[in-house]
Amino acid sequence: MNAPLFGISGRSGQGKTTLIEALLPWFRARGLVVNVIKHSHHSIELEPPGKDSARFRRAGAGEVVIASPYRYAIVRELREGNEPSLTELAARLTHADLTIVEGFAREAIPRLEVVRPSVGREPLYKTDVAILAIATDDASAVDSALPLLRLDDLDRIGAFICETLRIAV
Repeated sequence: MNAPLFGISGRSGQGKTTLIEALLPWFRARGLVVNVIKHSHHSIELEPPGKDSARFRRAGAGEVVIASPYRYAIVRELREGNEPSLTELAARLTHADLTIVEGFAREAIPRLEVVRPSVGREPLYKTDVAILAIATDDASAVDSALPLLRLDDLDRIGAFICETLRIAV
């Protein structure tokens, strides 16, 4: 069975990655295994262009596995318009208690939005019904009936995610 998915969303520069990075040790300290799926609109290069795996891909390999005693990665070349779905990507992951998703904003998964009003970007919660709460550094500048969580309150944010997904901690 795949782990439940929970999205961390927000406009660029709001602090999504920083929040996820801070939450991972919080979950680990509670004995939870957490995977992360991050969507990128940019090309992904795991090694510099002149290194072996990049050379293999450039020469025509459909998929290259890079392995070491510490980690491995699979790099698959995709044809235009053949991007895998979130469900397909999640199915490739090993067992976890939870998978945090950054990006994939069109997927119907529960999510929390990171909003920093001082950045001046239009928030997503006004139009995205999958957003269940807002993590912010300035609650007084957020006009929403959704639960507002302090961006630096990892205990409350982590607990909110676990409560939403019914994960015991």
